[in-house]
Amino acid sequence: MSEEGGHGGHAVADPATVTSDHVQKPAEINTASPNLLKNVTSPMSPRAIAPNPFSRKNTTLDLDDYFTGPRDIQKHSKWPLFMQMHGSILPKMVIPLVCIAGWASIFTALQMKGVADVGIPSILLTVLGFVVGLGLSFRSSTAYERYAEGRRYWAQLILASQNLGRVFWVHASEREGEQGKKDVLAKLTALNLIVAYAVALKHKLRYEPYTCYEDISSLVGHLDTFAQKATAEEPDKALKALRRPGFFKSTGEYLGVSFAASNPRKAIKQAKRPLGNLPLEILSYLGSFTDELVQNGQLSIPMQQTLAYNNIAALNDVLTGTDRVLNTPLPIAYAIAIAQITWVYILVLPFQLLGTDMGWITIPATVVAAYIILGILFIGREIENPFGQDVNDLPLEMFCAQIAAEMDVISARRKPRGRDWIETLDNRVLWPLSNSGYPVWLNRGEERIREAVSHKLETSFEHHKQELEIEHDHHVAGRHEKGSHHHSTADV
Repeated sequence: MSEEGGHGGHAVADPATVTSDHVQKPAEINTASPNLLKNVTSPMSPRAIAPNPFSRKNTTLDLDDYFTGPRDIQKHSKWPLFMQMHGSILPKMVIPLVCIAGWASIFTALQMKGVADVGIPSILLTVLGFVVGLGLSFRSSTAYERYAEGRRYWAQLILASQNLGRVFWVHASEREGEQGKKDVLAKLTALNLIVAYAVALKHKLRYEPYTCYEDISSLVGHLDTFAQKATAEEPDKALKALRRPGFFKSTGEYLGVSFAASNPRKAIKQAKRPLGNLPLEILSYLGSFTDELVQNGQLSIPMQQTLAYNNIAALNDVLTGTDRVLNTPLPIAYAIAIAQITWVYILVLPFQLLGTDMGWITIPATVVAAYIILGILFIGREIENPFGQDVNDLPLEMFCAQIAAEMDVISARRKPRGRDWIETLDNRVLWPLSNSGYPVWLNRGEERIREAVSHKLETSFEHHKQELEIEHDHHVAGRHEKGSHHHSTADV
């Protein structure tokens, strides 16, 4: 994969492009010709050259990407579930299973060749099995609880983004004249900041502190933030932190070799400039924009003001909640003890199986048992951090793309006025009782309208009752037909 793909499949923008030498000054914009400004396309507009930064089609697909994630849940596999490899923890179990097979083979050969009697009573198998099962159950339940809680926070983020976007676009009024055009552009900028918050939160949860990713650089390039300054002043560090690991290192990570795993906080620890908290800084801009809407009288209804501030607070709650999930793993004492107990049980397992006179079957039996036990242990370890880039982690890219698409949906049309969609012929107000549109019923008396509304309830009830009776008759007829067929077969 080319270096342009970045870490985890993200496209990376050149940090040099965000330096002050490449930023167009306001004076330059004012002196530019009108025709030039008309031909300028926005970063989010459809273009033939630059692809959508939120699309997974923008990334290349190598063989090693098959074991990276998060998994695209929109894709469907026709393979049986037990034969699917994408999302399986089997690659990380290859080395442990090979080692266990060698361990079991050594002592089985000693037993079968009569060199030494290494078998022990199987009673230990029952006692240790209960303890191991209890530890693995605790490990899996706590890991999935963190996974589910992370998903709930991102659902809360999507809800708050929808509410805040609707407040900015629908409830915030636009002034007359040239100022109204500025209000539209300001509201679009605020909607982009909502998307930027989600993308910035995704990168923060993955310990990616810089703004040189393609999906974030164009959204926050106009903001004065610590991350933006660090990216502009230390472009080499930004690219170094995002560089894809080599073949042997990435292969070791996929196979679960602990010595090949990198410190995810490495980019943060090596930074020479303050990196700040980009999602929190974006919330400050959103709060300031809301204040200006209130001060300008564009958001004059107190309930709408409360809704805006409450949803900004909800976004802040998501920030602190996801940070709590990320930085509060299972206590290390529990994690070490459960891992040690599990491995002791697996290493002792061949001796107990040899004590039951299983012979050479001890080797495959040990491998199968180890696969089952280690599988549960490794699954708990993989989903413990739901915000990473493992196959089974939450699809944060998809959530960000959903928020971006929903902001586009909200801003695609003007604020709807009631008479534009109520007083139309296509508005069949009493459907399915009547196919007549709003203008037809408008010419009728109020008493007739209310009588029709009452009749609609009775008609709907009678229609539903008839459908139930017909369904019951068909069911009874089918039972009689099946019974007669059965009697005819018996007579033959």
